[in-house]
Amino acid sequence: MPKVKKAVITAAGRGTRQYPATSVVQKEMLPLVDRDGLTKPVIQIIAEEAFDAGIEEICIVVSPGDEHQFRQYFKAMETDMLPAFADKEWALKESAKLARMETALHFAVQDKPEGYGHAVYQAREFVGDEPFLLLLGDHIYISQDQKRCAAQLIDAYYLSGAEALSAVKPTPANLLHLFGAMKGRPLDATGRLFAVDAIKEKPSVAYAQEHLATTGIPIGTYLCHFGMHVFSPLLFEILGQHIRDNVRDKGEIQLTSAQEAMRQQLKRYYCLDVQGERYDTGIPFGLMETQIALALASIHRQEIVESLARLLTQQLLTVKKQ
Repeated sequence: MPKVKKAVITAAGRGTRQYPATSVVQKEMLPLVDRDGLTKPVIQIIAEEAFDAGIEEICIVVSPGDEHQFRQYFKAMETDMLPAFADKEWALKESAKLARMETALHFAVQDKPEGYGHAVYQAREFVGDEPFLLLLGDHIYISQDQKRCAAQLIDAYYLSGAEALSAVKPTPANLLHLFGAMKGRPLDATGRLFAVDAIKEKPSVAYAQEHLATTGIPIGTYLCHFGMHVFSPLLFEILGQHIRDNVRDKGEIQLTSAQEAMRQQLKRYYCLDVQGERYDTGIPFGLMETQIALALASIHRQEIVESLARLLTQQLLTVKKQ
């Protein structure tokens, strides 16, 4: 089985829900304090997720004119900045890390917003004829396992012999409007690996109840996209055909529609219940929630827990006085 060496990260959205900050910076460049206690933009945290899973090259899909801002960030600090960091070894190490990342980064441009599938299609030349990891540019993944979420997915891809493998999370029916969903058939005793029998973009609850129920997960929950996949280049053939034939769902070229078409052609399209959580940084509440989750998984966990306890106590006292 070919090694998964390449990753695609989509970052071409306008980030309108994070306005006004996104009037001057892409949403993928919004800063968060990561688990190691360092402040980084969202896109770096996601890139490190990929690199830690064994990925060697990354293609970031961007909107026209946005590549420059990413390139300005992913490089070593300027020479005139070095004196200010002369006694900060950690900062010099981070600078060297950014320089290494720079050599592994490629860019593809989505010239107009035609949907998620259309954005992914722009990376076809970068991917070539190899399998690849696909990640969302505004989702942070926090593992509940020793291995990161992307590493869990790629390991399962090798072990299962899958031709395509999507990460999923059992998700309650009231959240179906946010995610693509799958019907699965359990494949092993762990209850985490499933053969995929159907895929639908943001189904209604009624549709999911009739067509997407999966044996082995709680009633009223469904296997919803986690925001990462390992795909074969067959995906680009299907997306290209959808673009040529103007096959759209909800007015856009959808990745989910291409996944369903690919599923019908493959013998082994599987999905994996990844041990972890996904957090959407593309909305204000999601960005706040992501920072709390990162903090609680970080080297500063004890201080954050104490701080949250103090803040919650103050909040309760304020409520009682009202």
